[in-house]
Amino acid sequence: MKKVIMIKYGELTTKKDNRNFFINTLVKNIEKVLSSFNPVILKDYFRMFISVEDIYIDECTDLLSKVFGILEVCICYFSEDKRIETICDISKSLVSSGVTFKVQTNRSDKSYPVPSMDISRSVGSFLLRNVDNLSVDVHNPQVLVNVEIRKEGVYIYNKGIKGSCGYPTGSLGKALLMLSGGIDSVVAGYLTMKRGVRLDFLYFESLPHTSLEARNKVIELAKVLKKYGNNGKLLVVPFTKIQESIYRDLDNQYMITLMRRMMYRIGQRVAKKRNCLALVNGESIGQVASQTLTSIRVVNDVTNYPIIRPLASFDKIEIMDMARKIGSYDISILPYEDCCTIFVPTHPVINPNLDHARSEEEKFDFSLIDEAIENILIIDLDKESDEEENYL
Repeated sequence: MKKVIMIKYGELTTKKDNRNFFINTLVKNIEKVLSSFNPVILKDYFRMFISVEDIYIDECTDLLSKVFGILEVCICYFSEDKRIETICDISKSLVSSGVTFKVQTNRSDKSYPVPSMDISRSVGSFLLRNVDNLSVDVHNPQVLVNVEIRKEGVYIYNKGIKGSCGYPTGSLGKALLMLSGGIDSVVAGYLTMKRGVRLDFLYFESLPHTSLEARNKVIELAKVLKKYGNNGKLLVVPFTKIQESIYRDLDNQYMITLMRRMMYRIGQRVAKKRNCLALVNGESIGQVASQTLTSIRVVNDVTNYPIIRPLASFDKIEIMDMARKIGSYDISILPYEDCCTIFVPTHPVINPNLDHARSEEEKFDFSLIDEAIENILIIDLDKESDEEENYL
């Protein structure tokens, strides 16, 4: 008898003819997450089994619960001996005195001579005879004893740990997340990754108006998403000259609108260079002046790239709760301003006029966008040191 980790697939089981592609992508993501534990992975159409040293099982289980594409992570007892007596003996270790329980059997090995219901009855009867103060509750048991009979042996386990569900990251392409230092964008990134999308990160920096501490904050937010299976790079855009030019030369009330139009121009060009299929941001309808439907329409005018807004219909409380859940909230509230919070006009326009925005941009020197893109800094989040940097 030994312990193994069982993976139950989630939504990817709906993929029929493409299921193997999604399973193989999940295997690659798991191998990366567990690389330091030398896992042995066996998989089929319905389950995946991972063997590591027993002392690492709890740590690996926690890591696997953050990998998208997994419905449930279960620590199982495995035995090649499939006799009822062996199943009963192992099951006894999963229940304790004074609880209600239920035995549930899945017999995928149809050559096994005992039907599933008979296995459950035999195990249940054995437990009632050999463990004090047990009672059966088939509707809401405190302990669920799962027995899975497969060709290679029997797996016995209690209820597992809920996984992150969704699709394996990278199974549905790559996108570019516009990552600020705030609460919203990192949550938007998490939700996009959950749908199988791998991310690169685009951060706009306005030194010396913003600080290196603000950049480090964004690096830490990107690393939060890295824990959920993303291996993208962080691209830092030098946005100072563009922002100063808008502030100095263009309509002050339109500053946020014009700034975001420049960001989307840059985002589209960088996305093409990085083979990203869409842009992602943390906008929530009506949350701030730049996120009214009118503003969104005017900003979108500069790009024909798909723009994903996972938080469009979420309110701030819901977004903050998700940020706490994924572990980004305490980083996001660190008091280091990003470029979106500087040069903010006293009365930003809420319903900008598209013709006026285009007219204002006729005064803008668009070579500044070329210059910013040429000097983008790339930070490889997989490196041990943040000093491992180069240029796009």
